[in-house]
Amino acid sequence: MVNRFPSMTTALTLKVVGIICILSFFVDFFILLLPFQPTDRVWQINLATAVVDRGIVPLVGLGLLFAAYWIDSTDAGGDRPQGIDLRFPAVILSSILGLMFLLIFPLHLNNVNQAKTQTLNRITQEADQAENQLNARLSQLQAQLNTEQGKAQLEQLRNQTKAQFSEILKDDQRYKQALESPQIPANIKDLLRKAKTDPQALNTAIEQQTDIKTLQSQQLSQVRQRRDEAQQQARDNAWKSGLRIGISSLLLSIGYIIIGWTGLKGRGAVQGGKPRATTR
Repeated sequence: MVNRFPSMTTALTLKVVGIICILSFFVDFFILLLPFQPTDRVWQINLATAVVDRGIVPLVGLGLLFAAYWIDSTDAGGDRPQGIDLRFPAVILSSILGLMFLLIFPLHLNNVNQAKTQTLNRITQEADQAENQLNARLSQLQAQLNTEQGKAQLEQLRNQTKAQFSEILKDDQRYKQALESPQIPANIKDLLRKAKTDPQALNTAIEQQTDIKTLQSQQLSQVRQRRDEAQQQARDNAWKSGLRIGISSLLLSIGYIIIGWTGLKGRGAVQGGKPRATTR
């Protein structure tokens, strides 16, 4: 009795831990279903991701459970009560989980692909809207600058900007402080360096920065760059999610199906032949 006590304790501990792992997975699963939104693609993607991330927990639980019964089977004391045999429900549960994770694999890939397409379309529409608003705003500004008052204001702005730069270029100390200041953008520092050796570069830069067509080209380029970056990020996120969750779901399904199929096959062999317990 003393020699069998450690194996009894170990088997019981493994059963308890295994059952808790399995039950905790289903508790999480039912909580993740709330609020229930089966028609929402984003909800489906988040559910599949969360379930697959937790999919290893019941697999560990099943492993502990079967290990506990293996310890019981090796225990020479066959006269002690065995309790409820959970092996058959466990292999049925494993088969069901294997089928579930096998179905998640194509469904998740399809949802991720459709969500990616919707995201790309939304990004394109937002970028087109931003371009149209930019073109309309700059066209209105161009119309204002075509008037005599607008031309005078533009010339005044150019002169003020040139005067500010000229004051910095004339004062070596202020020029050095401007180049060392982290608050001044890099393009302004580059312009100061060029204007220090070539004063005409200052006039050219000021005219370009206040030219509507140049300004339109620069801002359109920025909008399109942000669009391309957002689209690339959406593609990368979809690719990573599909690859990670898809492969993990497939691996989990293989593991559960092997456990379920092996358990059912072994149980059928025991039922068709002579039980091991009778050979003692």
